[in-house]
Amino acid sequence: MNLDKTQTEFIAQIKQKVRDAQYEALKAVNVQLINLYWELGKAIAQKQALGWGKAIVPTLSKELQAEFPDMDGFSTGNLWLMAQFYTEYQHDTNLVPMVREISWSKHIVILKKCKDPQQRLFYTISTKKFGWTKDVLIHQIENNTFEKYLLNQTNFDDVLPEKIKNQAYLAVKDHYNFEFLEMADQHSEYELEQAILKNIRNFLMEMGGDFSFIGNQYKVYAGTKEYKIDLLLFHRKLQSLIAIELKIGDFEPEYKGKMEFYLSVLNDTVRLPHENPAIGIIICKSKDRTVVEYALKTAILPIGIATYTTSSQLPEAYKGLLPATEEITKKLESYLNAK
Repeated sequence: MNLDKTQTEFIAQIKQKVRDAQYEALKAVNVQLINLYWELGKAIAQKQALGWGKAIVPTLSKELQAEFPDMDGFSTGNLWLMAQFYTEYQHDTNLVPMVREISWSKHIVILKKCKDPQQRLFYTISTKKFGWTKDVLIHQIENNTFEKYLLNQTNFDDVLPEKIKNQAYLAVKDHYNFEFLEMADQHSEYELEQAILKNIRNFLMEMGGDFSFIGNQYKVYAGTKEYKIDLLLFHRKLQSLIAIELKIGDFEPEYKGKMEFYLSVLNDTVRLPHENPAIGIIICKSKDRTVVEYALKTAILPIGIATYTTSSQLPEAYKGLLPATEEITKKLESYLNAK
């Protein structure tokens, strides 16, 4: 049967309704399961506080598995994780409302790999916002995404409209790990770009959520001259073009001027009417943070300055750079409220 446009759209709408219903059903099941695990963890923790011995947990595990053979999750180890989950989260007013938003397997990853409450909140929010799988979540934690988010250097506060400012902060990290490129430490900008193109899926995953690849050596024109942007991406949630320049050395202030030129041309000749202003990311091998601050003071278009490594190790300088707890709290509040 040949369908006309109206019929095709009707069927597509029905299919979407089914998908939405399936998603809501899965969410409801997850909420019920987390509620159950929370209550079991609470009961175990309370008995332990009263001086009950540890032997009750293996006994409880055997009894539950015998009584409910079709249900998973009642192993001794999992019951102890439930108790830890309740004990460590019960007094955290930010985390408690979020715990039912992601699956238990992802909670276990966060519980085991993250000890700081603010770090746990960040990854819980991120997993919900971006729909991270368990493997992606593990990758993000091992890649120190939390620290990179806190330290990013941009001028977004001064130049972006309020409606997209928070989301824009999520789109730019301070440091990117290109370990997946398997490159020697010494390489040219051309070699770096070509390696990224051959590993574009991993590159987009490392950039974060919602990026799409448009092209490399993307041509833009001003007057009679042609210019080329190293990489051009599009961020779906921001509805913004993202221009990326790759540099294999230190950040230099003149890079900012060149990026502003690219952004101006993109805004005037490439950006569509419904899209937000283009954003630039300059990714360098290294940077002096003070030099970056001075360079961004005079920038009138949105730019982020980041660094990269081709190994998994976080730069030593990061260890002493994290902001005070109060500033981290403010950033996480913005992160939580970003649409």
